[in-house]
Amino acid sequence: MKVVIIGAGIMGTTYATLVKELAPELEVTVLERLERAGAGNSWVFNNAGTGHEANCELNYTPVDEEVISVEKALKIHAQFNVAKQFWAYLVEQGAIKDPATFINQTKHCTIVSESAIEVLRLRYREMSAHHFFEQMRFSEDFDEIQGWIPYLMEGRSRQEKMAATVIETGTDVNFGRLTEHLSAYAESLGVQFEYGTHVKRVHRSPAGSWLIEAVHNGVAKQHKADTLFVGAGGGAFPILKKSHLPFSRRFTGFPVGGRFLQAPITAEQAEHYRAKTYGKAKVGAPPMSVPHLDLRVADGQHYLLFGPFASFKPLLEKGRTLFDYLRAMRLHDIPGLLNVAREHFPLVQYLVSETFKGEKSMFEELETFAPGMSKRFDWKAVEAGQRVQIIKDGDLQMGTEILVSSDKTYGTLLGASPGASVSPEVMLRALEQMLPSVFTKENAREKLKTMFPEDNLETLSTNADRYREIRDSVNKTLGITQSGA
Repeated sequence: MKVVIIGAGIMGTTYATLVKELAPELEVTVLERLERAGAGNSWVFNNAGTGHEANCELNYTPVDEEVISVEKALKIHAQFNVAKQFWAYLVEQGAIKDPATFINQTKHCTIVSESAIEVLRLRYREMSAHHFFEQMRFSEDFDEIQGWIPYLMEGRSRQEKMAATVIETGTDVNFGRLTEHLSAYAESLGVQFEYGTHVKRVHRSPAGSWLIEAVHNGVAKQHKADTLFVGAGGGAFPILKKSHLPFSRRFTGFPVGGRFLQAPITAEQAEHYRAKTYGKAKVGAPPMSVPHLDLRVADGQHYLLFGPFASFKPLLEKGRTLFDYLRAMRLHDIPGLLNVAREHFPLVQYLVSETFKGEKSMFEELETFAPGMSKRFDWKAVEAGQRVQIIKDGDLQMGTEILVSSDKTYGTLLGASPGASVSPEVMLRALEQMLPSVFTKENAREKLKTMFPEDNLETLSTNADRYREIRDSVNKTLGITQSGA
């Protein structure tokens, strides 16, 4: 059986590695438009790099009439801990020599002003009661908060009322470097990677297999697949449309770009502020606009990143054109786009205004969030990746969705956040749906338990002792310690 994967980002390389680990007899090929793995949205500065496990992101715990919902936060935290199990396995296998090349311990903090203190306190009470977040701390004390996140507090008045939470075992993840590690390991297992290959169209052959029509270095080329998985980010939408699968008409892409302010810092300065600190979105602003000041580590160099600043660009991916987006559109997509424009007009307004925001306004927002920071470092504006959110049945969705054809020969992942952080768990579920026969084999089940000692989200959520056992083991392998050292 031949398995073809389109896209060599974190999702595609993870899927390829899992397939080859569990079923080494399968022929696996990855097709990538760019010249190397992880060069798209997985690249280090095309995303925030937060190891999303709901430690600090307020949008994962929505509040409705003073009742806070933590279900989404619990699921994401469990998924991330499944991801860490896989990454720890790669370290133990020697596929990754040094985990610090892709994952670094970084405090995860949330900070709010006086008007949101009670909501944060409620969030803390609800979350810290669960074993996932038992290590979370809450404070309204200026000096204690300053000890957690000094750069955010040093320019503030001691009279300003604020509150914050912290979890010491948060992480910064370089998904681009992780993807490179994964692709090298997958190649050692026998996965074939073909770079510089732009997929133009996929369709079914009379025999039932998938034909992938592509251009490789300017030359037309065709691949054949018994099973096709598309993990191409925004590029998954036009491929889905050309597949002519019945459910393809239900989905349309809504592109959203992003920018950050970036500043290089020294290792000593990084020790002074080893945190990712999330605030609260402005009233009426979408969840994607939550401000955060992050420590980033890229190839041994430390940076601060502040944002995000959104933009509304009709592009499927960085490096593609408006014409590519228009060619991906179908007449039946137009009502969905118009419905989003009507139902989510404040979001459209926000995105348009963000698109034309200049550096002066960006620095003003940085000063509001962290007084004095704009003059402390040498900041510059950088373009982030291009997300394509899902419009499903005319309604805008903010999560991710796995789609699998009824005959299990075609699968794709649409959407964005939390995305890369939960890629091993999400790709494992996609593989279970597409190649269920793989999991009936005893050797595959044994390998699965080696890679994922506990991949059952319900068990992690309900069995505190089992969760702590897994957490402490993988954290030790990945260099994450409770002391923050």
